[in-house]
Amino acid sequence: MIKVVSESVKQTENLGKRIASVLKGDEVIAMFGDLGAGKTAFTRGVASGLGFENGVSSPTFAIVNEYNAKFNIYHFDMYRITSEDDLYSVGFYDYLGNGVLIIEWSENIEYALEDNIIRIFIKKSDVEEQRIFTIEGLDEYENIIA
Repeated sequence: MIKVVSESVKQTENLGKRIASVLKGDEVIAMFGDLGAGKTAFTRGVASGLGFENGVSSPTFAIVNEYNAKFNIYHFDMYRITSEDDLYSVGFYDYLGNGVLIIEWSENIEYALEDNIIRIFIKKSDVEEQRIFTIEGLDEYENIIA
């Protein structure tokens, strides 16, 4: 488990870039955290680190946004997903293994997540822009990420 404290949106994006540098192209990154925790800023950093610079936005209403970069990136927002049927209807399982999946609101689909994925827990602190990241599944890259 890796712990990282971010003091700003820019540091959160830079954390995403560092994690992007160790990706192989078929990972699932499941993010857990409250509204405004920094999930989209983190995703923007991952996308930038993989060469996508055209703007990343939360796919709240689209459910999934696709970004073409070094690897295909599929950015999911599972906030409105309430059942396994919903996952099938958005084609979630078809995306697995075909690029990097970055999932916001993973707590809503935890039943569908495998054990061997990257899990990122984001907590707000009492300091306005400070975020505490707990990262599981990338321990061998701690010297690059932390």
